[in-house]
Amino acid sequence: MVERYARKEMSDKWTQTAKYAAWLKVELAAVKAWNRLGFINDDDCEKIVKNAKFDTARVDEIEKTTKHDVIAFLTNVSENLGDESRFLHYGMTSSDCIDTATALQMRDSLEIIIKDITRLMEAIKTRAMEHKKTLMVGRSHGIHGEPITFGLVLAVWYDEISHSLELINHAKNIISTGKISGAMGNFAHAPLEFEEITCEILNLTPAPVSNQIIQRDRYAQVVSAIAILAASCEKIAVNLRSFQRTEIYEAEEFFSPGQKGSSAMPHKRNPVLGENVTGLCRILRSFVAPALENVALWHERDISHSSAERFILPDMFITADFMLNRLAGLIEKLLVYPENMMKNLNLTGGLVFSQRILLELPKKGISREDAYKIVQRNAMKVWGDLQDGKEAIDEKCHSLFLQNLLNDVDLKKYLSEAEIKACFDYDYYTKNVDNIFARVFK
Repeated sequence: MVERYARKEMSDKWTQTAKYAAWLKVELAAVKAWNRLGFINDDDCEKIVKNAKFDTARVDEIEKTTKHDVIAFLTNVSENLGDESRFLHYGMTSSDCIDTATALQMRDSLEIIIKDITRLMEAIKTRAMEHKKTLMVGRSHGIHGEPITFGLVLAVWYDEISHSLELINHAKNIISTGKISGAMGNFAHAPLEFEEITCEILNLTPAPVSNQIIQRDRYAQVVSAIAILAASCEKIAVNLRSFQRTEIYEAEEFFSPGQKGSSAMPHKRNPVLGENVTGLCRILRSFVAPALENVALWHERDISHSSAERFILPDMFITADFMLNRLAGLIEKLLVYPENMMKNLNLTGGLVFSQRILLELPKKGISREDAYKIVQRNAMKVWGDLQDGKEAIDEKCHSLFLQNLLNDVDLKKYLSEAEIKACFDYDYYTKNVDNIFARVFK
């Protein structure tokens, strides 16, 4: 499943060979640390650093006998060394190597995710600027509300994804932590300086305290941050899919020449990319539960977390990388239909201006309750007229709602014809768009 969604830059970080390479990086950093501390002489250190290597197939072959992956790895590396191999993994336990190496893999993978998020945000920003003043109807409960712009919709998405970028950056800092404190985390067989120097070489922060592992709350924060990002991405995908519905048809995924939408119905142009993103986001969120459950381990450590993480980490990073680039591409090529947006904005015969009328009446001394009654009764009549098949806008560009208001004797006691018509002005609803954009796109 992972391979189907793999992009090479990310998938290369989660191969078996990449895992062993990260282990070797940690082991060599530890050797260099011992050398700085005077425990390993320069000659032996140089030999290990120069000659230490592994063969993935050979490690896997040895593991069939050892039933222990780190021992199999160390055995293979030692096959390429002489007597100096006795200093390999000295004073360390398996999790010192594995967890510190996994921190490297996760840190580097999060850097790719950050690049992906940046691309997505740039795509959203570009389209937001393009459609800053493109009028459309705002909806609540799926029902027409008031005029907004498509640019504002995109600005909301940009701001929300920026929250996830902050979370991902925080998660990267949290996970960039190494641990070389020994089998029980008590530094019984190596000084604290050994861990500090090893982590310095790897550009990691030493865990202030650890037992046999890096505590899994750190992993849970990474997984949760990606899950929150996925939730926001699904929100975007779901809305784009809704905009493409035939009866709405305000925006549409790019449909390339030769593309087919249905084996049975040649006319179909389906929102398959958005649906794909939606499904992948559901998968990404599903990793949260096992990641949280991995936090609680017996005493200094058990390995119930290990089997779950062998699935969670590669699948999560590769899927998130693919999903983010798919969504960014969707937005970059999105087809937007301003004419249909305006058509839908006028669909309810001017009802989108109801609050504007409502807010004018208290200025004239009428109570909000009485104002609401006047506006609502005229609005309800429009709904009835639309159900009866009347045109929302007549040949003189007068809306049903405007006509009703102009004929309302009670309303005209408070508002003149000119004042009523002035309420039907789209510019009123876009006057602060520039200011909003200035806040969002600093």
